[in-house]
Amino acid sequence: GHTTGPSLNNDKLYKFAYSAEVYVDQVKASLQRSAGYRIAAAVDVNLLWRNPNNDDDQLVKVTIRDVQVENVNERPAAKNIFKGKSTEKVIGKEYLEALRRPMVLELVRGKVKNFYSHQNDPAFTQNIKRGLASLFQLQLHSGTASEVDVSGKCNTTYHVRQNQVTKVKALESCEIEKQGFSSHNQILDVGRKATSATVYVLEDSFIKSIKAEENYVFVLNSRRKTGAKIVSKQKLELKSVQAGPGLIAGKQVAGVIKTLGSSYVPVPLVAETARSECKKCPSLSEHWQSIREYLHPEKLSKAEAARSFLSFIQNVRKATKEEILQIMRRENKEILPQIVDAVTFAQTPASLEAMLEFIDFKDESTSVLQERFLYACGFASHPSEHLLKSLTAKFKDDIANEEIRETLVIVMGALIRKLCDREGCKLPAVAEAKRMILNRLEKAKKGDNVRMYLLALKNALLPEAIPLLLKYAESEEGHISNLAATALQRYNPAFLTKEVKKTMNRIYHQSQRVHEKTVRTTAAAIILNSNPSHMEVRNILLSIGELPLEMNKYMLSMIQDIIHFEMPSSKTVRQVLKDMRAHNYDRFSKTGSSSAYSGYMTRGPDVTSTYSLDILYSGSGILRRSNMNIQLFSKNAQLHASQVVIEAQGLESIIAATPDEGEENLDSFAGMSAILFDVQLRPVTFFQGYGDLMSKMLSATGDPINVVKGLILLTDYSQEIQLQSGPRASTEFLGGLAIDISGGMEFSLWYRESKTNVKNRVAMFIGGNIEVDSFFIKAGMETTLEAETTLDFISTVQFSQYPFLVCMQMEKVESPFRHQVTKFESLPSGRRYTARRGRAQLLPGNEFPLHQENSNMCKKVFGQKDDSSSNWF
Repeated sequence: GHTTGPSLNNDKLYKFAYSAEVYVDQVKASLQRSAGYRIAAAVDVNLLWRNPNNDDDQLVKVTIRDVQVENVNERPAAKNIFKGKSTEKVIGKEYLEALRRPMVLELVRGKVKNFYSHQNDPAFTQNIKRGLASLFQLQLHSGTASEVDVSGKCNTTYHVRQNQVTKVKALESCEIEKQGFSSHNQILDVGRKATSATVYVLEDSFIKSIKAEENYVFVLNSRRKTGAKIVSKQKLELKSVQAGPGLIAGKQVAGVIKTLGSSYVPVPLVAETARSECKKCPSLSEHWQSIREYLHPEKLSKAEAARSFLSFIQNVRKATKEEILQIMRRENKEILPQIVDAVTFAQTPASLEAMLEFIDFKDESTSVLQERFLYACGFASHPSEHLLKSLTAKFKDDIANEEIRETLVIVMGALIRKLCDREGCKLPAVAEAKRMILNRLEKAKKGDNVRMYLLALKNALLPEAIPLLLKYAESEEGHISNLAATALQRYNPAFLTKEVKKTMNRIYHQSQRVHEKTVRTTAAAIILNSNPSHMEVRNILLSIGELPLEMNKYMLSMIQDIIHFEMPSSKTVRQVLKDMRAHNYDRFSKTGSSSAYSGYMTRGPDVTSTYSLDILYSGSGILRRSNMNIQLFSKNAQLHASQVVIEAQGLESIIAATPDEGEENLDSFAGMSAILFDVQLRPVTFFQGYGDLMSKMLSATGDPINVVKGLILLTDYSQEIQLQSGPRASTEFLGGLAIDISGGMEFSLWYRESKTNVKNRVAMFIGGNIEVDSFFIKAGMETTLEAETTLDFISTVQFSQYPFLVCMQMEKVESPFRHQVTKFESLPSGRRYTARRGRAQLLPGNEFPLHQENSNMCKKVFGQKDDSSSNWF
């Protein structure tokens, strides 16, 4: 009677009924409608041996009989995949025999010290036995323990009340070989919650019943309504106790085990990896042929393109380097860029080796493919150190096209940041790439080289690069100083030291030299965004009124936006304004056309998206900078989804106007720079220099320049789970975008008007696949979301009078949105049950309300259009 674990009586046979059920469904759904299956069996348990020196050391034999595999929920005959099939037919003879072979547990104080099983048992049936054996492990006093069972080595807590024991296993703590990966940004990732509890009822010092339940819930962080759950239940109930075989005499465990035959060996209790091979899966090239048509360049704004892209990635992940290269070598140049996207995003060793062999940086003619490969590397969801190492090696080698060389180093910057975010900053390849970029920037002589390394740092956001960025922001001209300042603007304000703020104040207030408006306004934005002091805000407010014409209006607008959009510094700004009443009226009644405005695009329970739009003009009415941002926020993460900046300078000569102070010597230039999903892309130049400008203006068709076109993998989540009843489950969520962004700038000297248009066409597809694999049956579900939308941003400027008229429009067209859930159960023979539900809706289009002043101007611009044809210039 002094045992501390359950104890069996000699010469008795305990007869139990056992069932293991699995359910797969949407998170909130009731289990009555879930996909799944049940394994039911009789289980016989008897004591083989008790240690003569320790009552609490027992060998227990467990035998599974009368196995049945059945539906977990009633199915009509026509939908019952088991109809007319015997268990042997469903499970297969070999597996059934293996399941019936007994196993032996050595229980010491209630814990499984050793698990003996037949050495030839297939991994899968062995796991089912482990799932049953693990149930027999329990302790009879409350407390916490680290235990090994089928789920791995886990932290387990016991609560004991009279004859009832509750065992709670912390699944997140389980040490077991894990496979899988998650997305780089939390907003794009999948959240997982797992729980496991087992309730024991004891009688006569042994088990009367066991009920175990394990739950896994997966949700998309960006839309928590979309997700899935896996529920695994086990039940063991004592049916009767009969006279049974006697004990085996012996001093040692090993001798007793020998009596069962030579095939019985100790086996780990932790589950081993068991996966069923796909018998009828198409080859990579067969799959490619079936989706190829959807990846034509014209179709890239359709959801079907994003869906095909994701399914191709899944298949590339299973393919060899040779299979991948075979498809790439046969394909034409219209389709190849999309294949490059998919193969690069697959991120397996084989796919990277295939790409490195296929892409030749010494060949100028394939630069389109080189660029697509590099951007896909920059957007990688879980980049490896090997990828960065390979790109660093390519950078040191010959590269035919200078733009590709720039893109390559910019992308290296993005990879450094992603690896650092995952504690990889000390990896040799990361350290080497950081060193190379910083050293080469310090030695760079030519403007282009400086620009390229600054762009790389704008992605890498290394704390140690801040002093260099400050130097370039304050001491360089035009472009370069502005680029260094916008790089500093991307840092988390926590990294911006006193030194940074001092420098930004010097630039804004021009304490040491004259700076351009673009870099001054960026400096002001950095100050106001990093917890500004009362004094800093006061000095900025006092400067309004002394600034060049349009910059006054821009700064005023920026301050108003901070107040109206409740930003971190709103409180300080309000406080200062209160103290400054006397100075207000004159300062805050400035005319001009520049503006800054922020607003909400969507406000949801999980993710909120905001847009901000600011436009700065020169005194003569020519655009200096327009900056459009879209940010996503969740409770504890944010993502810079996109930024499109159009910059122009030195264009006054076209309309014979006077340049602003400090900008007399700027070369004519216009270009566009974009950030997409936190990655700064290589800027695109519309024209550079007066001659280039004139030739483009005279031949101006206003045709949009394509800025970004391609496929991006955003959500990339894959986890393998060992269920405690024995089977493996896999969850995979993939989300992709097909993107087509173009921008254009038109001038009409006749109407004295310029027009900028940015068109964002986007199609999204997200698919989640949850599958429980028990070799002889699979059950699972697929949940999909798809949407297509277009966001147009147009700004029209008329500079025939001052202040000139500016009208900005931001419109979203009506967009189809579809959601579908498919649940299935299938046998290897091909028999399959499927239930499908879905809904489609049309989300209305809308024009985003920019500020009131803008609406008034638009009325004027579009009201005047009709009678302005007589305005000769």
